[in-house]
Amino acid sequence: MSEQRWPAWRYLWQMLRFKPAYYSAIVVLRALIFGVGFQITGLIMRAFFNRLTGDAPVALDPWALAVLLVAVALARAALIFVDIVLDFRWSFTVKALLRRNLFDRILSRPGARALPYSTGEAISRFRGDADEAVDFLSQMPFLAGQGLFAVIAVVIMLRVSIAITVVVFVPLALVMIGANLAVRRFETYRRASRKATGEVSGFIGEMFGAAQAVKVATAEAHMIAHLRKLNEVRRAAAIRDRVFHELFHAIFWNTVNLGTGIILLMAASRMSQGTFTVGDFALFVYYLGFVSELTGMFGWMAGWYRQIVVAFERMMKLMQDAPPAALVHHAPVYMSGDFPAVPQVPKTEADRLESLTAERLTYRFPDSERGIEAIDLAVCRGSFTVITGRIGSGKTTLLRVLLGLLPKDGGEIRWNGEPVGDPAEFFVPPRSAYTPQVPRLFSESLKDNVLMGLPEDQAGLRASIEQAVMEQDVSEMKDGLETMVGPKGVRLSGGQAQRCAAARMFVRQAELLVFDDLSSALDVETEKLLWERLFERQQATCLVVSHRRAALRRADRIIVLKGGRLEAEGRLDELLVSCEEMRQLWESDLEEAPSRPAREGAVAGV
Repeated sequence: MSEQRWPAWRYLWQMLRFKPAYYSAIVVLRALIFGVGFQITGLIMRAFFNRLTGDAPVALDPWALAVLLVAVALARAALIFVDIVLDFRWSFTVKALLRRNLFDRILSRPGARALPYSTGEAISRFRGDADEAVDFLSQMPFLAGQGLFAVIAVVIMLRVSIAITVVVFVPLALVMIGANLAVRRFETYRRASRKATGEVSGFIGEMFGAAQAVKVATAEAHMIAHLRKLNEVRRAAAIRDRVFHELFHAIFWNTVNLGTGIILLMAASRMSQGTFTVGDFALFVYYLGFVSELTGMFGWMAGWYRQIVVAFERMMKLMQDAPPAALVHHAPVYMSGDFPAVPQVPKTEADRLESLTAERLTYRFPDSERGIEAIDLAVCRGSFTVITGRIGSGKTTLLRVLLGLLPKDGGEIRWNGEPVGDPAEFFVPPRSAYTPQVPRLFSESLKDNVLMGLPEDQAGLRASIEQAVMEQDVSEMKDGLETMVGPKGVRLSGGQAQRCAAARMFVRQAELLVFDDLSSALDVETEKLLWERLFERQQATCLVVSHRRAALRRADRIIVLKGGRLEAEGRLDELLVSCEEMRQLWESDLEEAPSRPAREGAVAGV
């Protein structure tokens, strides 16, 4: 794990540099709105009241001043509208950048270790923490604009009355000192609130994912009780965070009332002496509201800064061992217009598979003795290699380590005799395609789940559907290939989901096809037909985890694993004679169950 840490301001600075033209325009607009627009309004108000009382006659009559006041307000409204448009465009773009970098890092990690937390907790960091950081920067130009306003206001107020100005600003100075003393409390409360929220989100995600198991175990009451307990912790943490935040706000924003009272007390005698006009009083009260708002915003931003320290820490933990710069790396973000086409990687002669070998491949699960130890493997072009063994023997682990979905602890992988440095980057189409034991489908159409971004006119979609023995299923669906499969493919049967994942693999025309127990949800007849159609494709090279006799009979080579180690290898007839483990597997209840209908249930509602 990387020990590199950036202070929050470095992340913010890199974010500011992403779209500097937009952000600069926002700063200029808010300087005009607050530093100029509201100043002009205050001076017009002063002239208006002085004109009414005759304290300082001006050339313009009250009606002209009123018209001028309305004109300034309209101009300011127009600038505010432009500011809103630019601010939303900038903030959404930078939020997209952070989320893009987070997602890019997750995709670059070994598949089995992509997330260090639950999915719900990861979503909490994608949403809440990215919003927190960008929204902080979005508010900074308000501070700059109001700061410019305050500087001009203080200069004018000092010219009118130094004594009143100094006394009015004493409570504001005291409040700012209090802000500096309290900022760490903001960080403590925000970290506790975020942590509690993430735990609730994560548990809800786990409940949805294991709904069937919860129901079978009749554990609904226990799960709900645990959720209530987590929610109570979140409620308490959120209340502490919010109450402290609002209390701080109340102190800041209400200092204006104290300042107004001071002005009234000190101005009364001066007004009777004619050294302080009604217009001066109106201007001071007007200024005091804005200067108090600046003071309040300063304290608010100081507290918020401590909160975004927590946000960046949480996002970096999701990035795992990536350098800090990776979170704010400048990369293309597409917020308007057409999305770019998915890049198509053409198959070249260098991608052609002649041989794949692994020597002494080793992996141990953290804090466990389970895994694989010193496995040798050889796959040649056009072969059908089956990995078999008992449950827990390491079959799936071997595939994942070979493909880079788990980081190997030792050993070497070679493609056509050349070492493979990063298996996760290397074993992708057009070199390799993989179907896991539990396929991942998205709540999109069947066609989109197969193509996954490939252009339909360049992919053999129909041929892949047929190769996966799914053409009959598709023909019986009301919407055919446009049928929506639902979240995680819930509207498909288990066998349909596996064959959809197989079609996704076939459509990519990869050199090496890797199946992890593809036939686990298929009946014997469908499995047999799938293998027959697969080998109608010339030079198909397959690496398959299976215990089914149809696959074992067809295998050119069988790898038998036991306890994470290579027990034996060879052809089926050889192993049945020489390997006791293979004989037990062949004769045990691991062989295929009685056949079921090829299409186990039509699509729900079709």
